Amino acid sequence: MAGKTKRMSQVKQLLMMHQKGFGKKAISRALGVSKNTVKGYLNRYLAMNVNIEDLVKLDEFSLEKMFFSGSPSYKDPRYDDLKDRLESFVKELKRTGVTRNLLWEEYKENLTHYYSYSQFCYHLHQHQQSSKPSMVLNHNPAEKMFIDFTGDKLSYVDIQTGEVIYCEVFVACFPYSDYGFAIAVKSQRIEDFIYAVKSSLLFFGGVPQVIVPDNLKSAVIKTHRYEPSINRALEDLANHYGTVISPARAYKPKDKALVENHVKLIYSRVFAKLRNRIFFSLAELNEAIVVLVKNHNQTRMQNKDYCREEKYLAEEKNLLKALPTTDFEIKYYKELKVAKNGHIMLFEDKHYYSVPYQYIGQKVKVVYTRSLVCVYCNSDQIAVHERIYAKGKYSFKKEHLCSHHRHYLELSPDYYKAQAAKLSPKLEELIKLIFTDVECSETLYRRCNGLINLGRKTNKEKMNAACQIAINTKVYTYHFIENILKNNVTQERTQANYKPLPLHENTRGKEYYC
Repeated sequence: MAGKTKRMSQVKQLLMMHQKGFGKKAISRALGVSKNTVKGYLNRYLAMNVNIEDLVKLDEFSLEKMFFSGSPSYKDPRYDDLKDRLESFVKELKRTGVTRNLLWEEYKENLTHYYSYSQFCYHLHQHQQSSKPSMVLNHNPAEKMFIDFTGDKLSYVDIQTGEVIYCEVFVACFPYSDYGFAIAVKSQRIEDFIYAVKSSLLFFGGVPQVIVPDNLKSAVIKTHRYEPSINRALEDLANHYGTVISPARAYKPKDKALVENHVKLIYSRVFAKLRNRIFFSLAELNEAIVVLVKNHNQTRMQNKDYCREEKYLAEEKNLLKALPTTDFEIKYYKELKVAKNGHIMLFEDKHYYSVPYQYIGQKVKVVYTRSLVCVYCNSDQIAVHERIYAKGKYSFKKEHLCSHHRHYLELSPDYYKAQAAKLSPKLEELIKLIFTDVECSETLYRRCNGLINLGRKTNKEKMNAACQIAINTKVYTYHFIENILKNNVTQERTQANYKPLPLHENTRGKEYYC
């Protein structure tokens, strides 16, 4: 399993193709990876002794933990240089006097690292063998769904501004029955493209084994003869629906001749019939497209005694995989650093989300959809939040905070009343008076912290007496009670209350004042 470790979304595609009965070579060609890579991942899967259904249900980070990444392989740069020149070498061989040895001499002339003559001839021979004549392709029912955008566009008029808005038209068809679907969307951007694919699957009422897109940017990030880079959102969609993405070869229209032909039919049976009509919304335009596409599917095919819809319903629809019960949401991927305050910021919304404080300063992977934000570190999910679109706000969970920060958030009048009750009944009464008809603030919390600390260090009777004095005088400050205790005012009050009057001969009685 040489080379760079593959994305887990691509590994899921590999496993599902293996489950559907595809051979290693077919998987290799479809995913653009070597046969040894396919073999290596399948060997690792077999060694796990786990069902494929359980593996493909895992998220990418959990699946990555199941596979041992192995040593990174060495990709020979010599082949990268040679492969782009093989076609020109084949053409040169047809010219008079040109030999393989001459081509090899010219090939190595300006290179430091190059193949030997025998290896050069081997790769050239392999390339020649790969050139095959075209043939009639036989498609199995419910196996493939071809998708593409038309070159021309439809339009509608903005009723408020009068501006003509041009729309892309998405086309999908099953090659076995040639049953088709079309929808107008605002653009070929990934959000609109994914919406169109979801709409097509909903229209067909099931999921094919393979979805074959053209090499448009929304489906294939980078075209390549051997290893096209598939858009990650499209891979996620395929994993959600339990299907496989297998792009057609770039600049090879014969690979997708049926969808190209279907586009031509859409031009004549939809575009042409709408050419003189004016629409005032995208929804209105799509309503007209639905009617015309239905007529197209119900039109008898040439030299056949049935229409596309009849063949599809009779031989294909029942073979499609059922649609999932949950809707697909596009996943977006970011790598962010956890700030000192224990939050990461989602730049699209300028909203902050908390992660456990242990990960402060570390880089984490963030996967978010329209409704959820998930945070991962070393393939472990460490936080999940509902996505909030309020700018500059914070979403946090108490369990993500360290102990003293969590304690700070738990501060409340009830907390201080409970703490005071453990120390002194009069202190509890005093705390209640502090919070009576007064808005809670940081100042009151600090005052209560001081009073509770005094209560812990002071004799219970003294503290009760000091609090009673504060209650009687209606002075509830920390310094007042501290001074009472420091100056032993509670002791003097106690002695004064219980000291009897001295006896004296000059003491007047009550009769004196009558």
